[in-house]
Formats: sequence, C-alpha cells, structure tokens
Amino acid sequence: MPLLILGMILVAALVVWVVLRWRRHAHRAAVMTRPFPTEWIAWLEYEVPLYQSAPHVVREALHRKIHLFLEEKRFVGCNGFEVNDRARLIIAAQACLLVAGRPELTLPGFTTILIYPDAFMAETREFDGMVEHVGYEARGGEAWERGPVVLSWQDVIDGTRSLDGDNVVLHEFAHQLDHENPDSDGVPRLASAAQYRRWAQVFSAEYGALEKAVAQGEDTLFDPYGAEAPAEFFAVVTETFFELPGRLRRDHPELYHLLAGYFGLDPASWPPASQ
Repeated sequence: MPLLILGMILVAALVVWVVLRWRRHAHRAAVMTRPFPTEWIAWLEYEVPLYQSAPHVVREALHRKIHLFLEEKRFVGCNGFEVNDRARLIIAAQACLLVAGRPELTLPGFTTILIYPDAFMAETREFDGMVEHVGYEARGGEAWERGPVVLSWQDVIDGTRSLDGDNVVLHEFAHQLDHENPDSDGVPRLASAAQYRRWAQVFSAEYGALEKAVAQGEDTLFDPYGAEAPAEFFAVVTETFFELPGRLRRDHPELYHLLAGYFGLDPASWPPASQ
C-alpha cells in the first residue's frame, strides 16, 4: 500500500508539472504573437541603427522575442535612474538581436537588469601572493552568472548609436550566452562535438593573435579588452560581428562565418544603417 500511495503521489506531481509546463508554453506563445506597437517600431527605427538595417524577417523575429523579453525580465533603476518604456525597448531590442536567429525564445539564466544613469563603481579584487587588494573601478556594464545584468544608461546610448564595435548591451548579454556553459570561458553552448572542435580551433587562433597584437601595441579591429580573457574575447567579437560585420568578414573570414553560423544571422549582407 505505501508503494501504491507513493506511486500515486509521483503521478500527480508529474501531471502538475506537465500542466504547468503546458500553461507556460501557451502563455509565452500568446505573448510573442501580440501585435508589435507602431510606436515601438518608430522608436527603434529612430534610436537603434542595428534595427534600422535588419531585414524584415529578422525584425519579425525580434518583435516576438522583444515581447517575451519585456514580459519575463525585470528592469530596475539605480541611483535615481527612472526606467521607462523607451529605455526598456532600446535594451531589449539589442539583447534580443543575439537570439533573433537562434532557437532560444529569450536570453537564459537571469531575470533582472539594473540600470544606472552613468558609469557605476564596481569592487575589484587582486592577489599579490598571499595579499588580497580590494579596490573600486568605474564600469559601464557587468553580467553576473545567474545574477543580474548591470548597465550604465549613458554607455547604452553611446554604444547604441556609434556602430564602432563598442556596444555595452551586446557585450554584457553575450556574457549571458557564455554563461550557458558552466566554465564561462568564451565557448557558448553548441550543438555538437564537431562544432566545439571547430570553435576551439578558430577562437584559439584568433584569441592568440589578439593577445600578441595587444602585447606589441598594434592596432586591431577588436577592442584590446578582448585580450583580457577568452570570455571577454567572445563578448568583444560579438560586438564586432554586429557593428562592423563587413570588416570582420573581410579581415577575419573564418571567425565571421563561425559567428554567423552560431547566431544564425549574416549582418554583413544587411544594408548600412543611418546614424
């Protein structure tokens, strides 16, 4: 009899889980099919050059995923910043560009986005032998594994408009994709062993070349910050892929095609955006 009761409890729990999962799936599907407000389209066309240049099919995917992103992510203003629809939409549109061509419905692993009006102070820790040095530095963004994404609004606006390969939204949300793998080492979740091998081959060569160029003081297409660690390299080349795709395809074709396959997008073929 106890085994029968235990079995009934497990079956009931399974039924509840299935029902809740189905309800969540149905709710998400309903959210993504909501009409995209014409006012939002006007804002994005004016404010976000990457949205301007995106083909119609990419825009349609963005609209669906922006709806879900805004439904499931929480925006919190810090140090007096007042979150409004414009700020939420500008951030959501660029974050969702990372999954517009991918099967993920939205970016995983976090629920909260903290927005400061300007650069914020972040604690730093360095070790000198057995001695730990604690300090602070100004930052434009941070991304914590299973934690919040932190953004400076001024850096968001500057990066959105510039199209120079420096975009804090793309950078920090690329880290969230990287966090899908436990090591957070510049290798996001891929579909097969062959893809992991190819990723390691191309990224190792490109990362090593950037480290060497930065050490020698040479100019590079990539932000030198990408040489700090493989995780930063992935975030930096993601910025470059979306904002300077033509130059990336010309100068680093293997890396470009690897990223195009991963993101499911070909931004080098998009028409240029006005700034």
